[in-house]
Amino acid sequence: MRGGEKVLESFCRLFPEAEVFTLFYDPERVSPVIRERKVTASFLNPLRRCYRSLLPLTPLALEHFDLRGYDLVISSESGPAKGVLVSSRARHICYCHSPMRYLWELYPAYVHDWTSSRWKRAFMAPVASYLRQWDFAASARVDQFVANSRNVQRRIWRAYRRESEVVYPPVLVESFYWKPPEGYFLIVSELVSYKQVDYAVSLFSRSGQALKVVGDGPEYRRLRAMGGGNVEFCGRVSDPELRELYARCRALILPGEEDFGITPVEAMASGKPVIALGIGGVCETVPVADPCGGVFYSSPHEEQLRAALTEFERIEASIRPIELQANAARFSESVFLERMEAFVKT
Repeated sequence: MRGGEKVLESFCRLFPEAEVFTLFYDPERVSPVIRERKVTASFLNPLRRCYRSLLPLTPLALEHFDLRGYDLVISSESGPAKGVLVSSRARHICYCHSPMRYLWELYPAYVHDWTSSRWKRAFMAPVASYLRQWDFAASARVDQFVANSRNVQRRIWRAYRRESEVVYPPVLVESFYWKPPEGYFLIVSELVSYKQVDYAVSLFSRSGQALKVVGDGPEYRRLRAMGGGNVEFCGRVSDPELRELYARCRALILPGEEDFGITPVEAMASGKPVIALGIGGVCETVPVADPCGGVFYSSPHEEQLRAALTEFERIEASIRPIELQANAARFSESVFLERMEAFVKT
């Protein structure tokens, strides 16, 4: 249940009779709101445990869905979901969290920095070229794009040369709360390479300051091996546990670029500031002036993060939790539902 799934929950509330089609589906991993729907998974679903390796087959799986009976199709994606085939009489709206990162924005870093295997690089190059061509062609199947931020709006134009409307994703801001800080900093993230959690773990391990890391993923074991005794890896936690961790932290650390970034909004809804790499969606959500929502730094390196932590300690006493919570209210689910309903009706 990450950001994309939470957006799906809101779409389920907006369209209470809608059916759900998805590449992969594990009922035990999603909320009751989604489980209550009629969910159709693709023929790739039995292989979902190795879903990362199935990317070349996803176009075929998406085009296999039969959507002839629908007047409105909404694809919610940071991947290839917009590639479904719909009737010429249907309206197709794509709510885009980002064009596929490993094909567009992050492809150079993936090929040159994050993949050490020559064989993997050699295999990925022609596959990525084919998928980029398919993805660009699939963008023409969409009638209207909705971007989850101005940051992603620019990416959509760069990848597809398509205009888009910005509607920020929903955050259940009213479910978060403030408690006095207990001295630890917090990272909430999927543990994958592009989130760049490693340099933050390295810095905290040497500094001795307390850090809690929430999340799981391919990088979990490597990061845990890097962490010192002051760095606690919590793995995946329940929603109530996560809210409590937000409520008692000193600040959220955001070491990588986010498309939009739901976690900074959740932190502010808890009255907690954000120390973030100052690029991407966080620049649209976290104020660094008045009210002061935290500290930005300019590049993903330990020295920059260390300086940002020093600056945070200087301004920490002046941060006002009530103002941060008021700022987070701009991204509530009610605002999202109102904006999307108006967009669909136009």
